[in-house]
Amino acid sequence: MKRREALVHLPVVAASLLGGTTLWGQPTKKKYHLGACDWSLHRACNPEVFAFAKQMGLEGVQLSYNSRKDETYLLRPDSQEAMRAASVQTGVKIASLAIGELNRVPLKSEARTVDWVSGSIDAAHALGVQVVLLAFFSQGDLRKDDEGKKVVIERLRQVAPKAEKQGVILAIESYLSAKEHLEIIEAVGSPNVRVYYDPRNAADAGHDPYAEILMLGKRKLISEIHLKENEFLLGQGSIDWKHVKVLLDEIEYKGWAQIEGAVPKGKTVEEAYPQNVKFVREIFG
Repeated sequence: MKRREALVHLPVVAASLLGGTTLWGQPTKKKYHLGACDWSLHRACNPEVFAFAKQMGLEGVQLSYNSRKDETYLLRPDSQEAMRAASVQTGVKIASLAIGELNRVPLKSEARTVDWVSGSIDAAHALGVQVVLLAFFSQGDLRKDDEGKKVVIERLRQVAPKAEKQGVILAIESYLSAKEHLEIIEAVGSPNVRVYYDPRNAADAGHDPYAEILMLGKRKLISEIHLKENEFLLGQGSIDWKHVKVLLDEIEYKGWAQIEGAVPKGKTVEEAYPQNVKFVREIFG
């Protein structure tokens, strides 16, 4: 290549090295840590999830804080030690925590859930993780529920100082738009309340996930991201994951990418997840 040609191509090479896209518009090879939700692996609140995750080729697991049968599971030292030991034995990391039970027992209507969120902060701190997903679906859905939003804001204000003190992010996952998430975060007024982003949820709710990733990401409000397709393998649904990767690079996202669901009808987790992991590795590194 002549010197002049080299100079012309230099910005493209530099952009590729710094992240974003190559000359051909393909995602760069910046690597993202890849995990999966314990409920999607059908081993919620079970230390066996680490060995299974390793078999599936995953680096980490998002753990459920509690279950219908055991509301304080990960708050207890014995449960924490069992998870910690399984993580060390397998080399699979504890990536983050989630309170999926808030879909059934909502933060907006059940006072005892404040104790769950408070306990999850203690559990996250003890396990050395920074993110706790707070779910707002099913019974906890906040769409067209202004009164419910007010209660959630007030209850998040109660626990946010503790989250700040212990260095834990409380991450809201819901069908709300990015703008509505921002309104809640601004009303709570804590840097430790952010968004758990799921492009599939956004698209299903009629929002533009690509625009929202930029809107939230440029404010550094995306704490972690789910990779999901309802009843499809990843790459076989409607989400453009290559574009998602480009946008995540653009906002300099550094968190985990967690596979959730993505098991078609008629397939088992054991059949689907190696294919999902292979696809994600090709896109996300």
